[in-house]
Amino acid sequence: MLMILSAWVSVFPTILMAPAKHMWTLATSQGFLITFFSLSWMFLQDFNFANPLFLIDKISGPLTILTCWLFPLTMLASQSKMRLEPINRQRAYILNITFLQLMTLLAFSTPDLMLFFIFFEASLVPTMIVITRWGAQERRLEAGMYLAFYTMLGAIPLMIWITKFYSVHGSLLPTLTHTLHITQAATNYPGLFWTIYNAAFLVKLPIYCLHLWLPKAHVEAPIAGSMILAGTLLKLGGYGILRSAPLLREEDLNQTLPIMLIAILGILATALLCLRQTDLKSLIAMSSVSHMNLVLAAVLVSSPWSYSGAMVMMIAHGLTSSALFCLANTSYERTNSRTMILLRGMLLIFPLAGLWWLIIMLLNMGLPPSINFAGEVLIMLSLFSWSPVAFLTVALNLIFTTAYTLYVLWATQRGPLPDHIKTLFPYQIREHLLLSLHILPGFLLILNPELIL
Repeated sequence: MLMILSAWVSVFPTILMAPAKHMWTLATSQGFLITFFSLSWMFLQDFNFANPLFLIDKISGPLTILTCWLFPLTMLASQSKMRLEPINRQRAYILNITFLQLMTLLAFSTPDLMLFFIFFEASLVPTMIVITRWGAQERRLEAGMYLAFYTMLGAIPLMIWITKFYSVHGSLLPTLTHTLHITQAATNYPGLFWTIYNAAFLVKLPIYCLHLWLPKAHVEAPIAGSMILAGTLLKLGGYGILRSAPLLREEDLNQTLPIMLIAILGILATALLCLRQTDLKSLIAMSSVSHMNLVLAAVLVSSPWSYSGAMVMMIAHGLTSSALFCLANTSYERTNSRTMILLRGMLLIFPLAGLWWLIIMLLNMGLPPSINFAGEVLIMLSLFSWSPVAFLTVALNLIFTTAYTLYVLWATQRGPLPDHIKTLFPYQIREHLLLSLHILPGFLLILNPELIL
């Protein structure tokens, strides 16, 4: 772990001293090297590796590898637009993205609750800088403000609880589950207590009703910002909720029923909202909210199958939603528009890109035998054992997801080419490589899904 962290830190001097011509190549190759080393965590004592500094287990292991995997992919995705900027701005951009991914990695791998909170909040600063400095439109400052206020207001109860917990018990995460009965005895409303101290994670996830910052942030963010936001930052919320799930005793589950109802409503409402979107990035952001609410519903069921389903869903969603944002970005770079009616007819000009759209949208829909499908099946089965009514309600989501998948494919790929488009430069090998590297881990995990269960 220390070797990988030192490799991350070495990215900073490399970028500062690298000549302009080789800077992006060095950053990307260093990212791939870090990813290669991080794969060793899959086989490290069967994902149980803990010491006072780092904790790599079945929950944090897959998420840390996902974080390392997405870093070189963000470097690949950002090059075409960023190369046009002055060299110092390019350096600042790469350093910012590196710092953001490093904070996320440390948040996933720290065993200490207070350090987790610090890294969790530290990831907000570079995210805001990326959105407000390199965002494409004039509403990027508003998006940054939304992100900051939602995240910081949600974090206040968590900070108070952690400070109290720290002063009474000390707070190593592995000992968390053993000391909880002491903390819980003090409250008469464990469901409300769970909801309030999890508010930071529910905002980050985001739960429906607290999700308004996400479409704004995604629409305004540059491609690397969108990829990291969808791929790893939303997973910080899911990771926090999974870590604190043992706090919720079986007899207290009925007290979190309002949260479960909001999550189920969010799954359906955001899937239906996808059918009303005209902006491609906004649609992908809404589908992210739908998937992450499914993760929340799974965690609230609190069974081993539902935890496994939530974990698989997070990894699968991290890869597919990041790939969808890459696809949206490739279209945006060619047409300077994210409005779907102006992107129609792409299949005629870019048939191979049409295949990428089809594969990634089908993965997003949860087509068997993808890991997205495996995650959904595990969650659905655990929901059914918890409540058949909840299962039937969430099953409607399958219809709505299929509907907006067909809507996206029809709106962007079919139909006549718009008259205003005169020339479109062809897809580069870099872009095909980027998309194939998003899909490859998902296909490999089909063969051995136990690695993330």
